[in-house]
This record gives sequence, C-alpha cells and structure tokens, in this order.
Amino acid sequence: MNPKSPQLKLQAGLTIGYSQALASAAEDISLSGGTHFLIARNGRGKTTLLRTLAKTLKQMKGTFVAEGKTQYLPEDLRFDPEITVAGIFKAMIPAARRKSAIDLAASLELDVRKPYGKLSTGNRRKTHLIVAEHSVDPASGNILLLDEPFSGLDAYAREVFEGIWRASSQQVLRLVSCHPDYDSMNMPSALVIQGEGIRHTVGNDQTWSQLKQQLN
Repeated sequence: MNPKSPQLKLQAGLTIGYSQALASAAEDISLSGGTHFLIARNGRGKTTLLRTLAKTLKQMKGTFVAEGKTQYLPEDLRFDPEITVAGIFKAMIPAARRKSAIDLAASLELDVRKPYGKLSTGNRRKTHLIVAEHSVDPASGNILLLDEPFSGLDAYAREVFEGIWRASSQQVLRLVSCHPDYDSMNMPSALVIQGEGIRHTVGNDQTWSQLKQQLN
C-alpha cells in the first residue's frame, strides 16, 4: 500500500512571533509532498515559523494542520562531542536502515569512527541530514522542517541530498529554510515572509534572483 501523501496547511490568520507578532498568513496555504523553500530576510521569522510548525513554539493566533510524521532539524543542533558518528547513527536510526546510513556517509567522505566534537561544520551537517533522512518512515507520509541544512556543505554533498529529495518527493514534504548560493537556483515552490505577511508563490521557472527582489 502506498503511504499517504503528507500535507501541511496554514490557515489564513496564522500568526507567528514571540512577545509580538512577526508575520501572518493572509490566505490559506496548502503544501504537499516535495521541496518547498522558506525565504525571508534575517530576523523576519524563518526559524520562528519552522519552530511553530514543529510545535516547539506556540503560534500567537490561528491554526495549522500537519498531516504526516513531522520532524524538525534546527540549525543549531548539537550532539555529545565524545560520541562517534556511528554511535549517533546507532542511537537515532532504526536498525534496518543503519547500513544505508553508513554507506551514504562513506560516499560523502564522512568518517563514522570520528567523534562528533572533532567534525568540521560541514561534516556535522552531513551527520544531521543523514539522521533526518534515515528517520523518515517509509510506511507513512513525512514532513521534514529543515533550518539552513546546507550551511557549510560542499557542492557534491548538496547534490547528493537534493537527489534523495527528488527521489522521495511523493512521500516526504520538506520545508527548507536557506540562503541560496547562486542567483539562478530554481525555487518552483517557496514560502516567502515579506514584511508582516506569509505567502506561497509557485512557478517552474521561479529563481532565487526573482524572489529576493521581493523581500524587504
């Protein structure tokens, strides 16, 4: 049986913030499987929105619906510096999927015998992403909320993970906060926090160059 497609629905009026509102959805927004980018200027609410959707921060007003197993990968995730990458995999990844994780690490030149505290920023990011991707439930729809997952990654590793994303686009909905590296980066689906509004914009030819001009 095919797993149910994941859905993320932000209702009009959903408002995010801490002591005061940062941004609100003016209209209903509905996302399904695939990759959706989350863009805004610094401090305008990208992490706040991800934390709200992960239910680690309560929304100020309004509602949203997440249909699927939801996981949040924060930018500042840290593990015990003494534990090895292999130890992290053993603790965090189901046994049936650990070999796949170790094989992927090898292809990315990530030494699983190395303590986490001695890894470079890029190799820590690889570790985090491998754990996230191998924690996806193949029997159900999944939602991954990823905060700056490519920070410190080399181009090859980024291409590998983007390939994994394309292959699982029907089963996994990924909302990805990022600072794109190049203007021509294609963003066919993007949540944009502009001013005090949250909106969804789509287009097969949509690029970062076009979208960044809309930010303020």
